[in-house]
Amino acid sequence: MKLEGKTAIVTGGAIRVGRAISLALVGGGAQVAIAYHRSEAAAQTLMAKIEREFDGRARAIRCDVSKADEVRALFDEAERSLGPIDILINNAAIIERRPVEDLTEDDLLRAFDVNLKGSYLCALEAGRRLRARGAAGKIIQIADVAALVAWPAYTPYCISKAGTLMLVKCLAKAFAPDIQVNAIAPGIVLPEEGATNETMQTALARNLIKRPGSPEDVARAVLFLIESDYITGTTIIVDGGRHLA
Repeated sequence: MKLEGKTAIVTGGAIRVGRAISLALVGGGAQVAIAYHRSEAAAQTLMAKIEREFDGRARAIRCDVSKADEVRALFDEAERSLGPIDILINNAAIIERRPVEDLTEDDLLRAFDVNLKGSYLCALEAGRRLRARGAAGKIIQIADVAALVAWPAYTPYCISKAGTLMLVKCLAKAFAPDIQVNAIAPGIVLPEEGATNETMQTALARNLIKRPGSPEDVARAVLFLIESDYITGTTIIVDGGRHLA
């Protein structure tokens, strides 16, 4: 699938890894709906950059992906302003650090609402719309190496991200053959908010490739999956070998 003339939605597309993905898609010629929840200022800054540096069209749209009515409204607005959706990048997520003994029911529900339920709602909406018009498409889930490696201090996050990998497998079978559904599991590509240099070095010591990655490493994996028409139901791990340590 070439990007020229295609329309994509990137959830959480205004900041961090989502921002790099949005820029990569626009740079490749796609029209991109940048979905954000609380990052309005960052979304507008990104829109200004796109207007200055790229010919591609983009639209910033507010959406709480954990709410079905807002997800439908996101897709409706994206299609009104940019055209029928061909690509969905499920990137929106929250991560919170907390000792296991301090975890509450709300901690679990917050992680599940955004990371798993939000991915579920968006992927179903994309798949249904693609099938209704008989179109081929791509759904790509940004998971995390935390779906594969146990991090007790991030238990709700790990569980929710592991769930998205099974979501990918189920929807790959449900939406075959014309819609490919895959996941990318990044490792350390950006410092966690509030991370110190010491904690970063400790984490990197477990990488087989002894350096951090970058958001652009994830964006390149996204472009690879969009270009491929013979990969579905799988997870590409972009973590410098962290999951093997």
